[in-house]
Amino acid sequence: MRIATANETYLADAALIQTRTQWAWMGVLTVALVAAPFVLNSYWLYLACLVAINVASATGLNILTGYTGLVSLGQGAFMAVGAYTVAWLDRNLGAPFLVNLFAGGLMAAAVGVFVGLPSLRVKGLYLAIATIGASLILHFVFLNWSSVTGGSRGMNVAPATFLGTPLTTYFQLYWVLVPVAALMVLGAANLFRTRIGRAFIAIRDRDISAEVLGIPLLRYKLLSFAISSFYAGVAGGLWAYFFRSVGPESFTLVESIFYLAAVIVGGMGSILGGIIGAAFMTLVPEILRFGVEAIAPYVNNAGTLLSPVRTVVFGALIILFLVFEPQGLAEIVQRIRRFFHLWPFRR
Repeated sequence: MRIATANETYLADAALIQTRTQWAWMGVLTVALVAAPFVLNSYWLYLACLVAINVASATGLNILTGYTGLVSLGQGAFMAVGAYTVAWLDRNLGAPFLVNLFAGGLMAAAVGVFVGLPSLRVKGLYLAIATIGASLILHFVFLNWSSVTGGSRGMNVAPATFLGTPLTTYFQLYWVLVPVAALMVLGAANLFRTRIGRAFIAIRDRDISAEVLGIPLLRYKLLSFAISSFYAGVAGGLWAYFFRSVGPESFTLVESIFYLAAVIVGGMGSILGGIIGAAFMTLVPEILRFGVEAIAPYVNNAGTLLSPVRTVVFGALIILFLVFEPQGLAEIVQRIRRFFHLWPFRR
C-alpha cells in the first residue's frame, strides 16, 4: 500500500512523473497513441486530429484562465490570427509548415499582448468583455482587409508538406498534429515548474500579495496572455492545415466559448483537465449523434426531431458537471487515483 511518495531531492520532487505507476501509464498512453492510426478508421482519425488541435488550444487557455486567473473569451480570435498568418505565409512565401506554425504562434502572441493590456486595470467579467470586444474588432479586420485575408471568401491553404510529401490524409496529419499537441502540453506542464509558472499561480491566488512579494503584475499578466495566445496561434495554424481553408466565420465567439467550457469542464488550473475537457467537448456531441442514429429506425424523422435534443443534452451535461463536479473531470480522475492508492484496504 502506497500512501505517499518520499522524494530525497528537489529535482525528484519537481519531476513531472514521480512513480513507477505513472511511468507505466505514460508508457501505455504512448503505445496507444502510436498504435491508434493503424487501428482507427478515417472517421476516428479525423476526430483524433480534431481532439489534438483542441487540446493544444485549451491548454493555452488554461494557462491564462486556469493558472493566472484571467478570464478570456478571445481564444477563437487568437486562433484565427494564427490560421490567417499560416495561410498568408504559405500562399505568398511558401515557407515550411513548421516555420509557418511558429510564425502564426508569434503573431497571435503579439496580438495577445496588445489585447491583454487592459488586464492590469480590469479582471473577471470586465476582462472577459474586453476580450470579446477585441474578438469583434479582429473579426471586422478579417472580414474587411480583403487584400490580406481574402475578405468574406477567406483563403485556401495548400497541404502541409513534410520531406517533400504532402500531408493530405488524416493518417498523415495525425503524425503531425498529435506530436505537436503533445509537445505543447509537455511545455505547459514544465512551465509551472519554473519561476514564471509559479508567478502566474501567485497572481491567480492573490494578485496584490504577489505584487507586494515583488512580482510585476503587468509583465507577468502580459506574458501569460502572450503564451496563451501563442498556443492558440499554433492551434489555429494546425486547424488551417487540417481543414485547408480559413474564413471569417471559421473562428467565431462560439469557438471561444467552446474552449472556455472545455477548460471549466475539464478542470481549471490542471494540465490534465485541459486535455480531458477538450476531448470531452469534442467527442461527446459525436457520441450523442451515434445515440440519435441508433434510435432512428424506431422513430420517424428521428434526425430532425432529436437533433435539437442532442444539443440540449450536451448543454445539460456541461451544467451538471459545473453543479456537481465544479473542479472538473480532472478531480474525478484524481479521486480514482487516490482510491487505488489505498485499495484494497480502503473502507
